[in-house]
This record gives sequence, C-alpha cells and structure tokens, in this order.
Amino acid sequence: MDDQAKVKNDSTNGSAESMVGSIAGFGNDVATLAELQLKLAALDFKETSARALVPLALVVVALVVILGSVPVAIGGVALLIAQVTQLSIGGALLVTAIVTLGLASVVVVVAGRKLGASLEGFQRSRDELIRNISWIRTVLVYSGRAVPKRRW
Repeated sequence: MDDQAKVKNDSTNGSAESMVGSIAGFGNDVATLAELQLKLAALDFKETSARALVPLALVVVALVVILGSVPVAIGGVALLIAQVTQLSIGGALLVTAIVTLGLASVVVVVAGRKLGASLEGFQRSRDELIRNISWIRTVLVYSGRAVPKRRW
C-alpha cells in the first residue's frame, strides 16, 4: 500500500469548511428573508389599519346608535302616542324601533363591506412569503448537487 500514489484533493468542494460556509451563508440568507418578511408585514399592517380605521369607526358608531336607539324609540313612541296617533303603545314602539334599527343596520352593512375590503392588504406579504418558501425549498433540494456544464 505504501508504494501506491496518494491522491491529494486540493479542491475545497465537499470539505467541512466549505459545507460550514455554505450552511452559514444559507442561514444568513434565511435570516435576511425573515427580517424582510417581518418588515413587509409591518408595512402591510400599517396600511391595512389606516384603511380600516374609518369603516371600523363607522361600525362602532352604528353599533352605539343601535344600542342607543332603544331608549330613543321608547321616548319617541311616548311622544307620538301623546300627540298624534291612535296607535297602541306596542304598535308605536314597534314602528319606532323598526325605523331606527333599519337605518343603523344599513350603516353597519355599508361600513362592514368597506371594512372587509380594507383587510385584504396583506396580499403582498402572503405572495412574498410564498416566494421565499419556494426559494428555500429550491436551495435545500439542489444544494450539494453539481451544476451541469453547458455545452456550446
């Protein structure tokens, strides 16, 4: 065995140092992607919350009006009965409550639709996360494989 030529491998391809460097580089790339993903999510949250502020405020106001309409309905019915109509107390209460709740419900429906549409702002973050995960998968699948030589 001593008389056989020893093969010296000068290339660092496949060596422990090269592998550690590749893993460190990959880890750095993944950390950078995670940081950028968080920054994009924060930006999307800012934009989404800014768009959702007015519809959310309208929903809150409309809900307060709906809750506040109960005493107003009772007072309105009392005034209505006392001044104008021959309706029973139950009929007057029902008419007042229906009108008030109907108007407030329209506001809730309109503002609720705008609120739902304003929460679609995280589409960029979702798309970028999907691209980043695909890139990580590709790197993991093809890491360590030889790059095919091009034939001219």
